Amino acid sequence: MHDEQDMLYAEEAALSDPAGLTGPRVVAAVDGSAGSRAALQFAAEDAARRGVPVEAVVAFRSPDAWNDFEVVGRQETQRMRVRMRNDAEARVRAVVDEVTRTAGGPLPEIAIRAVEGAPADALIRASHGAVLLVVGSRGHGGFSSVLLGSTSMQCTLHATCPVTVVHSAEAKRHRLRLHRERRPEREPALG
Repeated sequence: MHDEQDMLYAEEAALSDPAGLTGPRVVAAVDGSAGSRAALQFAAEDAARRGVPVEAVVAFRSPDAWNDFEVVGRQETQRMRVRMRNDAEARVRAVVDEVTRTAGGPLPEIAIRAVEGAPADALIRASHGAVLLVVGSRGHGGFSSVLLGSTSMQCTLHATCPVTVVHSAEAKRHRLRLHRERRPEREPALG
């Protein structure tokens, strides 16, 4: 009985964090946001200069209810995880296709890896052995007024390789708009 449980947990671990690329590579955080598209484009250009592949990493999370209770059976849970992984990979594949279509030069190999868990944790693990981790300044998080998202911040603090934070054109426009809104109204000239 104990051996069967260990096998089930080992299978779940393999499903939740598939083996990615090893060796020198550029890791790009891709969640489908404008920032992640800019990060993937930067990563592809940098990896081409270095002559290494790109590993496009996306994180996905199963609903917390699955972890607290046996809401659905183990087989259905696994099917749902596989479906969520496939959906995440499809979103990244669409971004990869978009970046490769608009590329101005030769691109390196781009591998896609979907990992179950928190984005920062997945990216920090993926940074082991990488020559660079590239993240967008902001992803799909809920705080639109911050200049650096929590995942980007965690990666810059804890990754085991250098980290580049890329601002998308949309993020730049957003920062300029926030700056204009925060600027005090000019006082009329004294005359």
